Amino acid sequence: MGDRERRVVFVTVGTTCFDALVKVVDSEEVKQALLQKGYTHLVIQMGRGTYMPTETSGISDLQVEHFTFSPSIADYIREASLVISHAGSGSIFETLRLGKPLIVVVNEDLMDNHQSELADELAERNHLFCAHPQTLLETVEAMDLNVLQPYMPGGAKPVVALINKFLGFPVS
Repeated sequence: MGDRERRVVFVTVGTTCFDALVKVVDSEEVKQALLQKGYTHLVIQMGRGTYMPTETSGISDLQVEHFTFSPSIADYIREASLVISHAGSGSIFETLRLGKPLIVVVNEDLMDNHQSELADELAERNHLFCAHPQTLLETVEAMDLNVLQPYMPGGAKPVVALINKFLGFPVS
């Protein structure tokens, strides 16, 4: 790897258990796809999960490391060239605020998954890519970071309208 630029993919599951995401990013297929996109390092924050990612990557030169929790993930996000995250609003908005490309992976095991509506809405506006564990490989292979639009925090009106719509209140 010598003088190749360090390009980090940071994966975060927050404080939850999201082994399906950790397993899929640990798969040789996803690692190979990330390597083909020019990424050199994979850092996985695995939360409360029980699945332990492999530190070495079989056929690829992708450098892999993992940890459970950190007091703040902001430094990891800042260092990242790409973030792959669970659909928690804190992780999503922190990543977008820092201007990092983002793939949000929806945890289908959660009941009443309001997080997927947020991820879908932001994906529709081209602020991020949205995937599920079983579609992450295709999302990585097909992603074109040039289509992403910067997220500009503005007034709360659009967010309030989205929340009202979700809760079934009239949207004015």
